[in-house]
Amino acid sequence: MTKRRLTFPLTLGLTLAATLGLAALIMRPSPQELLDLAIMFAVAGLGASLVGFLSVQVGWWRRATSLTQTLTVGHILAALFGLVIVLLAARLMFISQHDLGLAGVLLFFASSVAVLFGYFFSNSITQRLKELDRGASRLSEGDFSVRVSIEGRDEVADLGLAFNAMAERLEQAEREAERLEQARRDFIAGASHDLRTPLSALRAMLDAIADGVVEDPADYIRRSQRVITQMSNLTDDLVELATLDSGEAPMERSPGSIEEVIETAMEGAAHRAEARGVELIAPVHNELPLIPMAADKIGRVVQNLLDNAIDHTGSGGQVSISTTERNGTVEVTVRDTGEGIRAESLPHIFERFYRGEESRSRADSEAGGVGLGLAIAKELVEAHGGSIWAESGKQRGTRITFSLPKERSA
Repeated sequence: MTKRRLTFPLTLGLTLAATLGLAALIMRPSPQELLDLAIMFAVAGLGASLVGFLSVQVGWWRRATSLTQTLTVGHILAALFGLVIVLLAARLMFISQHDLGLAGVLLFFASSVAVLFGYFFSNSITQRLKELDRGASRLSEGDFSVRVSIEGRDEVADLGLAFNAMAERLEQAEREAERLEQARRDFIAGASHDLRTPLSALRAMLDAIADGVVEDPADYIRRSQRVITQMSNLTDDLVELATLDSGEAPMERSPGSIEEVIETAMEGAAHRAEARGVELIAPVHNELPLIPMAADKIGRVVQNLLDNAIDHTGSGGQVSISTTERNGTVEVTVRDTGEGIRAESLPHIFERFYRGEESRSRADSEAGGVGLGLAIAKELVEAHGGSIWAESGKQRGTRITFSLPKERSA
C-alpha cells in the first residue's frame, strides 16, 4: 500500500521535470519565465493530486453503476485539468484575447475527442467483463459447459483464461461425481442381488429340512454350508473394498519375496484345482529381488487370480503362473486354457459386479464367485503403485498379468 501511494507523487515529479526540460529546449525562456512555468505546473499538479486524493477518499466511483461511467468521469477530470493548465499557461504568456479564445476552443475539442476515445475503450473492456459476468451466472446455475471468448493479452484476457480453466475443472468434477454416483448405485444393486440370491437359496433349503420333505438332509446341510461360505466371502470382499475406498487402513509395505507369496497361494488353490480336475503348473524359480509390498494383500491378489482361472478352466485343463522382471517392475502372469473372454467383455472384467458371462466365477463353483475378485485384485495392485491387465480370446484361454514396482512408489 505504501509503495502504491508513493507512485503517484514520484510520477508527477518526473512529469514536471520532463515538461520543464522540454519547455527549456523548445521555447528557450528566460530564467524568470521558466520559474513561473515551474510554479504554475507545480500548483496545477498539486491541485490534481488533491482532487484525486479526495476522489479516492470520498469514493464517488463506488456509486457508479458501471465501469464505463467510472472511466469516463476519470477521462473528463483529466481533460479538464489539462484544459485549465494550458489556459493558465497561455494567460501567463500574455497571448491576445482572440488567440486565448481560439486555444480554449481547440483544447475543448481535443479534450472531448479524448473523452470520447476513453469512453469507447472503457466500453470495450466492460463488454468483456459483462461476458464474464454472464458466464459466471450460467456457472452458478450449474451449466459447467459454459466458456467465454478470449480476446487480447491483458488482465481481462488472463481472467477469461482462469474462468475457462475453472469451468473445465468443474465440468470434469461433475462428470466424475456422476460416474461415482452411478458406480455407487451399481455397487449397491450388485451387492443386494448377490446377498439376496444365496439367502433365498439358504432359506429354501432350511425350510425343506425343517418340513422334513428331503430324503438326504446331510446333502442339504452341506449345500447350506457352501452357501454360507459364499455369503461370508462376499461379506469379506465388501469389507475389503470399503477399506480400500475409505483409505482408512493404509497397507504396511516391507521388502518381501513374491515367490513365497505365490507358493502360499498355490498351496491354497491346490484343493480347488484338484476338485475341478485342473492341473496347476508352478512358476520357474527366477531368484527375483525382494519388493516392497503388503504380502497378505498381494497374496490375496494371486489367490483371486488363481481361483478365477480355475473356475474358468474345464476338467483336464491347465492353470500356470509365471514371473519375470521388466523395466524396473516384477510381473506375475496367471494363464489358463479355459473358454476365454469375448473382446467386448474384456475391458470390463475388473469392474465391480460386472455381469459379463466370462468375467465372473461360475455359479456352481465351490466359493460361489460374486464378481468382486478381479475388482479387488485391481485395487490392491494399484494401491501398491502397480498395474494389472488381461489378454484373452474365445477358445484361446486367458492371461492376466499384474506388475509391481521394485522400488516403493509414493
